[in-house]
Amino acid sequence: MQQPGGEQLGPVAIIGTGLIGAGWAALLLSRGIAVRAWDPSPGFRDRLVAAIGARAPALAALGGAPDLALLTCHDTLEGAVAPARFVQENAPDTETAKRPLFAALDAATPRQTVIASSTSALILTPLVSDLAGADRFILGHPINPADLMPLVEVSGGERTAPETIAAAVAFYRAIGKRPVVLRREIAGHIAGRLAAALYREAVALVEDGIADAATVDEALSASMGLRWAATGVHLSYHLGGGPGGLAHYLDHLGPAQERRWASMRTPRLDAALKARLVAGVDAIAGGKSIAELEAGRDARLVALLRALGSTSNG
Repeated sequence: MQQPGGEQLGPVAIIGTGLIGAGWAALLLSRGIAVRAWDPSPGFRDRLVAAIGARAPALAALGGAPDLALLTCHDTLEGAVAPARFVQENAPDTETAKRPLFAALDAATPRQTVIASSTSALILTPLVSDLAGADRFILGHPINPADLMPLVEVSGGERTAPETIAAAVAFYRAIGKRPVVLRREIAGHIAGRLAAALYREAVALVEDGIADAATVDEALSASMGLRWAATGVHLSYHLGGGPGGLAHYLDHLGPAQERRWASMRTPRLDAALKARLVAGVDAIAGGKSIAELEAGRDARLVALLRALGSTSNG
């Protein structure tokens, strides 16, 4: 059943229907919004429908199963975007893939349409600087799984209009996301850089023989993973200072924090270390398939989102 407001927000064009694109499509369809999908890969419709079906149980648990009647798949990019009110692009995260695609989107999309890219690592400005419609391009980066994780990181380029940022933020909020706006462009955005810093140390702990991958994961999920989900990082340290808050923490434990920072290093992902990491994750997986692991992850995410009172579909 179409949810109120969906007809005002759509149709939305989903360009690229891999892991992230399928997540976006599933979320939008669960919100009663018409989706017009295009992907250059032959037979993408069947794969997309199957991927949306796999996402359906978690979304249904949060109150809205995807409505496949609102999905149309198109043979051409132009056919998908022609009537779109919003475009979410999800092509491979390389300049080689993005640059010609952005030019094609600029030429084929109605002038008033916002064009958002899900890129996780690229900077927008060099990709659109020579386009006539550079003012309506933004980065709208989700966190995998894109249909469940609330965050969208919104970033403009040097020529992005303030009105485009405002329109994108309004759109993402309307579909139940929690958009945050970066004050300037930076590779990896916010969440990706935080994750990279944490993963760097997690890998170093394995390489140095401090713990295996399973132990590192358990230590995180049973401590900071829970605490940061409830408070974030900065507020967590504020509370760690007791009645004196962050000022007390920095005065009394700041030197210890600096010593830990100084002791950290960047591991090199050579063949031996990659093999150790893969073996460690295989042990954690315990023979379960990716689909089984995703289902378990999704069930836990649904429970956490309900507990925290913050879901990606409102």
